[in-house]
Amino acid sequence: MSTNSKPRVTIDHVARAVGVSRQTVSRAINNKSEIDPGTRQRILDAARAMGYRPSRFARGLVRQHLITVGLVIADVLNPFFPEVTAGVLEAAEHRGWQVVVYTTNSDHRKELEVVDLLIEQVDVGVAFLLHQDAIVKAAGAGLPFILLDKGDRAPEVPGVRIDFESGVRQGLEHLLDRGHRRIAMIDDVTYLSVVGPDPRREVYLKVMAERGLPVDAGWIQPAHNSVEGGAEAMGRLLAARPDVTAVFAYNDVIAIGAQRRAAELGLRIPRDCAFLGFDGLTVGELVEPPLTTLHIDKRRLGEIAVEQAALLLGGPEERVAEDAVIRPELVVRGST
Repeated sequence: MSTNSKPRVTIDHVARAVGVSRQTVSRAINNKSEIDPGTRQRILDAARAMGYRPSRFARGLVRQHLITVGLVIADVLNPFFPEVTAGVLEAAEHRGWQVVVYTTNSDHRKELEVVDLLIEQVDVGVAFLLHQDAIVKAAGAGLPFILLDKGDRAPEVPGVRIDFESGVRQGLEHLLDRGHRRIAMIDDVTYLSVVGPDPRREVYLKVMAERGLPVDAGWIQPAHNSVEGGAEAMGRLLAARPDVTAVFAYNDVIAIGAQRRAAELGLRIPRDCAFLGFDGLTVGELVEPPLTTLHIDKRRLGEIAVEQAALLLGGPEERVAEDAVIRPELVVRGST
């Protein structure tokens, strides 16, 4: 899906528009004396008209500016995000950068407000943004930022992708190898309503179709992204499909809630119903039986995002960061 946003204007774009070298543009932007005043004014006028936003990182090479990273996460209480945050903090500290953390609860208005703060207050953003117009706003302002868990959204914006295809396929093949054929899914209602079908869901449907296993609406239940949401969805699933033998959940938090509700209703896990989560949260080891999951190295995800940010800020070469990929790994525990 395209953001329909303009590509970031670089110093090279300005140089070509005015017909001067990039070094001349740099001198004008940094108010160096060895440049004709008329040429400086033409460069500044062109830069303003084109929406060029000078890299604060490049200026900091001269002015010793402390780089500030704006980290945007959806929910500080979701165990997924503290580990990502730890990775960002450690990688930023290694570079002598500071980090400011913003939370949005995936709220539309809050995301737009946070983007305004990023534009004014930080050098680069590392952001989990769910709403497309928030991504468009950040990109359109020329803010350098890395999009976390970008999926197929915003091809113009660099980010960290999670390889849902290989991850979900690993997990479902594991369930199929265990003899399960009536496999349901519990999806995240927020992602579904704002962005559309999640890549996890798309791979689930693909694998089930490849195995000739029909899936109708009753086999996929929406849930709020919480333990309680997973429990409620499991109750609806059992009412609609009491013959279900395995459940693949959008994430570990939802899976834990679903597994808990199944146990409360007298199902033996995994004998009567198996459970597969996604994310690899430590809390999944503490439930009984421990949760089988598709583990993501969340700390590494944060580290990679900062590495990408360093490339994106670019220094004198204004390099462009490319997408990075995190591949989930199946961790088999007692729930399957």
